[in-house]
Amino acid sequence: MAEKTILLDKTPEELAQYLKQEGQPAFRAKQLYSWLHKGVPFSEMSNLPKAFREKLGEECWDLPMEIHEVFPSQKDDTVKFLFRCKDDHIIEGVLMHYHYGYSLCISTQIGCKMGCAFCASTLNGCVRNLSSGEMLAEVLLANRYLGDKGHVGHIVLMGSGEPMDNYEHTVRFLRAVNHPEGLNISLRNISVSTCGLAPQIRKLAEENLGITLSLSLHAPNDAIRRQIMPVANAYTLEETMDAVRDYVKKTGRRVVFEYALIDQLNSRREHALELARLLRELQCHVNLIPLNHVDERSLQPASPKAVQEFLHTLEEKHISATVRREMGSDIGGACGQLRRRYLQSGS
Repeated sequence: MAEKTILLDKTPEELAQYLKQEGQPAFRAKQLYSWLHKGVPFSEMSNLPKAFREKLGEECWDLPMEIHEVFPSQKDDTVKFLFRCKDDHIIEGVLMHYHYGYSLCISTQIGCKMGCAFCASTLNGCVRNLSSGEMLAEVLLANRYLGDKGHVGHIVLMGSGEPMDNYEHTVRFLRAVNHPEGLNISLRNISVSTCGLAPQIRKLAEENLGITLSLSLHAPNDAIRRQIMPVANAYTLEETMDAVRDYVKKTGRRVVFEYALIDQLNSRREHALELARLLRELQCHVNLIPLNHVDERSLQPASPKAVQEFLHTLEEKHISATVRREMGSDIGGACGQLRRRYLQSGS
C-alpha cells in the first residue's frame, strides 16, 4: 500500500494527537473526524483551510478504497459491490434492502484462511487483514452509492474473511462505527460472524459490545464439522459451545447459529434432532441457509423439501429457526463468488 496514513483508522483521540503533531489547533480534530465519517473528500471539507486540505491530500487517505464495480440484482433490491483497495486488491460487499432499511454485509479480510468447504472466499487464501478504516470505508461508500435513497442502518460482518482472525481491527471498527460523532450505528444492529475461534469469542464477551454474535455452525457434531470446517480440528464443538454459552451469559444477547444445509451430509431429520439437543435451553436462533453452489466445490444443496422438513423438526423441539431468504443469487450473492470470478477473469 502507498505510504499514506489512513485517517479513518484513528480514534478521535489518536486523530487529535496526529493533528497536534501537524501544528493544528485542537478543535480541528472534531471537524476532521466528522467529515471523514461522512465520507467527504478532503477537497470538500469546507471549514478546513485550503492549504491544510492540500497537505492532507498529499499525506493521507480520506477514503482508503473506492467502488470498482456495481452489480445490481435483477431479482430484488440487492446490490453487490467490488471495492478496490489502495493496493489494488479487490474485496466484496453486499447491500440488501429489507422492510426496516438497508443492511450491508462487509468483508474483514482480503480472502480467508479458514478453508470452509462450502465457501468461495477461502479458495485463494488470505492476502491480508483489512484495517478498521477500510471496513468503515465499505459502509461510507455504500452510503454514497445510496445517496438520497437512504443509508446503511444494519451491518453484518459476514463477507470475505474471519472477523475473529482480525480481532483488533474488528473491535476498533465496531467502536468507530458506533461513535456518536461518526456514523453512530447502534451495536444492536450489527452482527459479527465467526466460524468458531473459541478464545476470541470469550475475549469478545469481555468487550462490553452489544453486537449479535453469529456462529457458523453447519453441523450438529464434530465428525461432520471436521469434514467441512478445518477450524473444528483446532476447537471441538464442546469448546466452541462452551465459549458461546459464556458469551450469552455475560452479554445477555441471543446468539444466531448459521447452518448451511448440504445434501445428505447434514440435512436429514436425525441431524436436526441432534442439533436441537445441542442447542437445548440456549438463548439462540438458527438461520437455515439453502447452500449456494460453488463451482469449485462438490457439495450440493439440500432439496427444498429437506430444508422445510429440517425447519419443522427444529420447531417441533421448540428451537427458534427460520430459512434465510435468498437474495442476489443472480449476482453471485454468496460470499467470495464475485471476487473469485473477477480474479479468474484476469481483469
